[in-house]
Amino acid sequence: MNEKPIFEAFLTPHRSLERRGFTVFAIIVGSLLMAHIVIFLIAKAWPVAMFLGADLILIFGAFWLNYRAGREREEIVVSRLELKVSKVSPSGRRKERLFNPIWTKFMVDRKEDIGITDMKLRSKGDDLRIGSFLNPDDRESFARAFGGALATAKRR
Repeated sequence: MNEKPIFEAFLTPHRSLERRGFTVFAIIVGSLLMAHIVIFLIAKAWPVAMFLGADLILIFGAFWLNYRAGREREEIVVSRLELKVSKVSPSGRRKERLFNPIWTKFMVDRKEDIGITDMKLRSKGDDLRIGSFLNPDDRESFARAFGGALATAKRR
């Protein structure tokens, strides 16, 4: 894209617990579970200790999967001549799609009590979902900004 962009957005999933908070959480939960595992092993209640160990593995496995999913992102750039959407998966694989802004329609599904539930681009019968990992407030602000940028690109 040689032309100056009208709009650029870098969308990433929100994670409520940052790395420092997770470290504190891991130390507290890990210490408590390990202390209980030792107590149950001393009491010769090894099946209980085994289940506590499984709990520990499951808790940290869930957090690992959550942080891995948090590496997903979308980059959206609108110019007068093209609309480029780059989706990067948690594994780092990048897929890019190019649209002509004139032929692209921005579609938003909205529920009255929730807000925006789905956003997609449609061009010549081809659909592409965007921002599916955003929370409702972020979807609203993105939809306003992106809708305005797409309308500006169509007017030029």
